[in-house]
Amino acid sequence: MNVLKFGGTSVGSVESIKQVIHIIERHRSKNEPVGAVVLSAMSGVTNQLIEIGRMATESNTDYMELVRRIEDRHFNVIKALIPVKEQSKVFATIRGIINELEDLLRGVSLIRELSLRTMDLIMSFGERLSCTVVSECLKSRGVPAQFCDARNLIKTDSQFSMAEVNYTLTNQLINDYFSKTTDLPIVTGFIGSTEKNETTTLGRGGSDFTASILGSALNADIIDIWTDVDGMMTADPRKVANSFNIPTITYAEAMELSHFGAKVIYPPSLQPAFARNIPLRILNTFNIDHTGTVISRAAERRDYTITGISSIDDVIMVNIQGSGMIGVAGVSARVFGVLALHKISVILISQASSEHSICFAIDPRNAEYVREILNAEFAADIEQGHIDNVSIERELSIIAVVGEGMKKSSGIAGKLFSVLGKNGVNIIAVAQGSSEINISVVINRNNLSKALNAIHNVFFQSEARILNLFLVGTGLIGRTLLKQIHAQNAFLKNEKLLKICLVGVTNTKKMLLDPKGISLDDWQGRLLTEGVTTSLPAFVDQMKNYNLPNSVFIDCTSDKDIVNFYESLLNANVSVVTPNKVANSGSYEEYRRLQRTALRRGVKFLYETNVGAGLPIINTLQGLMTSGDRFLKIEAILSGTLSFIFNNFETGKDGKPVSFAAIVREAKEKGYTEPDPREDLSGMDVARKILILAREAGFPLEPSDVTINNLLPENCILAPSIPAFFEELENSNAYFESLLAKAEDQNQKLRYVATLENGKVTIELRAVGPEHPFYALSGADNIVSFTTERYKDRPLVIKGPGAGAEVTATGVFADVVSIGSYLA
Repeated sequence: MNVLKFGGTSVGSVESIKQVIHIIERHRSKNEPVGAVVLSAMSGVTNQLIEIGRMATESNTDYMELVRRIEDRHFNVIKALIPVKEQSKVFATIRGIINELEDLLRGVSLIRELSLRTMDLIMSFGERLSCTVVSECLKSRGVPAQFCDARNLIKTDSQFSMAEVNYTLTNQLINDYFSKTTDLPIVTGFIGSTEKNETTTLGRGGSDFTASILGSALNADIIDIWTDVDGMMTADPRKVANSFNIPTITYAEAMELSHFGAKVIYPPSLQPAFARNIPLRILNTFNIDHTGTVISRAAERRDYTITGISSIDDVIMVNIQGSGMIGVAGVSARVFGVLALHKISVILISQASSEHSICFAIDPRNAEYVREILNAEFAADIEQGHIDNVSIERELSIIAVVGEGMKKSSGIAGKLFSVLGKNGVNIIAVAQGSSEINISVVINRNNLSKALNAIHNVFFQSEARILNLFLVGTGLIGRTLLKQIHAQNAFLKNEKLLKICLVGVTNTKKMLLDPKGISLDDWQGRLLTEGVTTSLPAFVDQMKNYNLPNSVFIDCTSDKDIVNFYESLLNANVSVVTPNKVANSGSYEEYRRLQRTALRRGVKFLYETNVGAGLPIINTLQGLMTSGDRFLKIEAILSGTLSFIFNNFETGKDGKPVSFAAIVREAKEKGYTEPDPREDLSGMDVARKILILAREAGFPLEPSDVTINNLLPENCILAPSIPAFFEELENSNAYFESLLAKAEDQNQKLRYVATLENGKVTIELRAVGPEHPFYALSGADNIVSFTTERYKDRPLVIKGPGAGAEVTATGVFADVVSIGSYLA
């Protein structure tokens, strides 16, 4: 025999009540006996009744309009689901109940007082109305149903609004009633009565409790709790999009999850079923073929070490501390004794091992009341200085990680704390039950969503760690990067256990942000059609407001202003990846501040592509430094443009030197140079790169410490226009030819080299011989030679393409993937 309970959304409309009737009829057609059906009030009605009671105490006659709306909702169900010839009798019954409510409200309005006892009576009308309507709908369809007022069956104490059940008397009354009826009882959930027949309520969510009380008394085979979700989930689906159904769960796990905020089932409702070992099944009224979640003494084995994550969105922490608490017996007893005396429920307790402080979490509505009663209890101790004043911390949330599998698994707490730390979520308090199936943490409320998603991803989606990307710059490098990510996504997910999600993208004209993700198939189309006018401050602010776990900001621009946002992003626990050299080649203090911020916040600031595009130059240098090596000298050709120019500036087969001006013009035509080639030939870009390498090697240099020996004659530098520059360059061919001739006479080649040695940086055109690693350089390659204590006799050389959208995007991509590995 089953007991069925339907929640407020299940009886919230004509269509949903049709579905309830269908479920009951389906049980009957399958010869599955239903012992009782428990109903909540129609969705929203209980809240309306509370508001009506409040308005009545203020003599606000507008409450009658709300009463009319409640009446109309029930009348509409009668009109839709009961044959016309049977409606008048039901209308009269409903009108009689409404009249009783109106009389009660007039009394409240006259005395302008609303006690908990009266409020319980007012709230009882919701269930009485819904059960009356549904029982009549069933009877009209030939189902032998009858209205059953639970106040006649469930007897409680007089603790109004949260009554305690007298199980001995209640079980006797239930069994007496059910032994005498052959009809299907449609029972009012949520309500009971004292032995003096005063109406009480069992707490919000008490309809579940009613079903469990009935199921226990009748020794039901199973209790079905019909709601609007597919059972219990691994996390709240409104906060964690990747949450999924839990097929089976133990009573203990369900109690922990429901205590810490899982709204699917009312916590006290588990106890009567648990006592009789009766399974509860959570089912979806609107998806009746889903198997839902079965709560029982034992659960099936599962692949995950935890069962679920729940949270309480808004709590406060009350802290009592003082030197007078250390080693003093009875302080805890006094704290929690006085709270119990005043009916204050404590959600979580944490105490320092030094006994110097006790902190506990409670409902924010009780904050000032708790402060008052504790200050009164410890008034003498506070006056003597043994205990400090009671402090309260607000805007907090609790997250509970729950699972029977935690008992047999090590490292759960470490994994939990690690993922929170990597996402910049500070833990304010921790509690772990002696049952070892729950670890609870208190965090700042604004980090709740990020924390839940990060924890869920680590414990349940570990096969696909998620990175949330925000890209600035959709030029050649940015577009190429997204193309590469799109092409490699399946490989990353299957082979590297990494899922990359584009959340924000912006260029100089438009920006688009979507926390659910932007498809890499159509990001350009969406940016064009859905994007809004670009505002970089607004883009960054929205990133921070989303507060997504594992966020990465990618700057694929050379913009000098964007770098001003780096520090605030790192402080918001957003990793930064960039080929933009501006931040690392400015003042040394700014460079160090970004490094320190990333280290302090536990996030990544990666810029491999600052030097040598996709070449592993910075990573190699950092690896040598970390392992304790010391740099004696760095020599480098760091400009693909200048590499191309001087690799091709040589004497031709006809014995005549190639025109230097012609090679520069060719480099410009191939797109190797800036629009004004003097920006490349000035050596400033090379200066920024060697400065970054010097700093990475441990030398605290400023831009002014870099010496650049001019490559160009002054007449070329001062030319008023680009055409004039090329004209002056032609006029200076003899100068460059003389440099080439001198080098070739000594079997050497010209190379534009940046050198760090003895703490000094110079950039100049040099001639190198066949013994030098730069001699055989070709094309537009970059090359770096590291001479260190370990690589003293034979320097470590890195060579390859140092420019181009493909290799630069590849370097950025590699930095992004390395962050994913860090999250493992």
